[in-house]
Amino acid sequence: MRLGSPAGLSRRTRRILIAAGVLALFAVVLFETYHVSFQRGKARLSDEASATAQGRAMTLSSELAKQRAVALILADDRDVIEGLSAPTPVRTDLMSRKFEDLRAQTGSSVIYAVDTTGLALAASNWRDEDSFIGSNYGFRFYFTGAMTTGEAWEYALGNVSLRPGLYLSRRVEANGQPVGAIIVKVEFVEIEASWRGADVDTVAVDPEGRVTLTSNPDWRFLPEPDFGPDRLVVSRPVGGSDWRLDMAVPLAPVRQEALGMTLIAALLALPLGLIAALWRQRLHRQHLRRAAEARYRNDLEQEVAARTRDLSEEIGERKAAERRLAAMQARLVQANKLAALGQITAGVAHEVNQPLATIRLLAENGEAMMPDPKAAPEVRENLGLIVQMTDRIARITSELRGFSRKARGEREPVPLIEAWEASLLLSASRRAEDRVPIRAPRIPPGLLVIGEKVRLEQVMVNLIQNAHEALAGTAQPEIRVTLSHGRRETDGAQVVTLTIADNGPGLSAEVAQNLFTPFLTTKREGTGLGLVISQGIMRDFGGRLWADPPAPGQGARFHLELLVAV
Repeated sequence: MRLGSPAGLSRRTRRILIAAGVLALFAVVLFETYHVSFQRGKARLSDEASATAQGRAMTLSSELAKQRAVALILADDRDVIEGLSAPTPVRTDLMSRKFEDLRAQTGSSVIYAVDTTGLALAASNWRDEDSFIGSNYGFRFYFTGAMTTGEAWEYALGNVSLRPGLYLSRRVEANGQPVGAIIVKVEFVEIEASWRGADVDTVAVDPEGRVTLTSNPDWRFLPEPDFGPDRLVVSRPVGGSDWRLDMAVPLAPVRQEALGMTLIAALLALPLGLIAALWRQRLHRQHLRRAAEARYRNDLEQEVAARTRDLSEEIGERKAAERRLAAMQARLVQANKLAALGQITAGVAHEVNQPLATIRLLAENGEAMMPDPKAAPEVRENLGLIVQMTDRIARITSELRGFSRKARGEREPVPLIEAWEASLLLSASRRAEDRVPIRAPRIPPGLLVIGEKVRLEQVMVNLIQNAHEALAGTAQPEIRVTLSHGRRETDGAQVVTLTIADNGPGLSAEVAQNLFTPFLTTKREGTGLGLVISQGIMRDFGGRLWADPPAPGQGARFHLELLVAV
């Protein structure tokens, strides 16, 4: 049969189609082998890079939290407040020495304090020739931002040192007025050094995409580079900031591995005589790969363990500060819950008023509808009691609604008797459980003090509850309240002093010394912020809050001094 015949052409076509199908199948197998191998290798690389990036982001976040806590604590430090309020050579020298010691303990680069114009009065590098003292930083954003909003931060080049770093600032206030700011500079030299090497690029970028921290110093302050398709980029947020950490790892090893797997698949199509040898070679390669992966995982675990130990050593130096921060966060969560409870209380009080008014009206109508005033005296007496009880419930709901309203932040004349009676009402349920009596004098209805009713109630409730808790286990517990009038020695202003005392065990010398220090408390569930917040409220009112020194056989005595509204 000739090749050109229809039958011959049909066989040749079939051969071509079969060959094409085999080649297509072979190509599909090779393509799928490469694709699957590449995706698996990429997923494994992504997991490993994600773990490393997460560790680096946590390290950076921990460092930021530590330095932010330094600025927060210094902004409330008595020596800093006094040094910025009324600077003298002695006070500024004391601040500089304190900053120098704290910088060595926390690893900060520089700590310095500026007045309200931005002039540096004290600095941890006061001994150096290029000390920041005397330099004016009023043009810096971290200064203007702190003076405007209370705190700010800025990553920039140092004006004196010419070294890049993160500036964390906190406004310092005295009697509710700004007197300057605390600035903590961090340079992250060790963190950036740990990022370099192994053909892995790591950068931290701000919300505008500008590079701040980087493993390549040439990229600093520039837009984040395009790492290209040959690198896998893993991003992690940096906790406690608006930064993002990006880590780019090369995909070349994964592509090489995928090509190797594809080559193995191609070799499997060779004659059966080569299958055994190829299978053995494949097993050997898999064994080497697993060994390499095991070594890599082991090295990664050792690196993480080493870094964890380093972090544990660093954390050991500031465990107390972190516990206080955690307690403060719990306190804030509780405050949010109480705020929601206040809204619910206001709503319930509002809803109660309508049926309460109806009950009162029905009781009064029933009393008026009785034909004979002398008839059924028990019924008339019961109706009168109902009217009295509705009045009492109305007063209680009115106080609850007043307390649940948000403080306006304005000082105004406040009737002292109203704030006192509201605080007694708000703390009555807890005192009723232990039947703790309060011996208080008669407060004149016309006595007005400068303050804000809601926040003044908050201070009084806090002092009453503290006195109540201090009386736990006391045989005959009692809270004594006295009221005295006078004039303040410093400015001659007319004041009244409300003293709340208990007959409990009193304050220890150590507790009395740190009574108004943030985060220090003797209560199991306390946060150490109640008295600090109360003292701040009293300063806002132009008054003050203090306690008597410990004395044997005497309980705790707290004094609340308020300006009289004249």
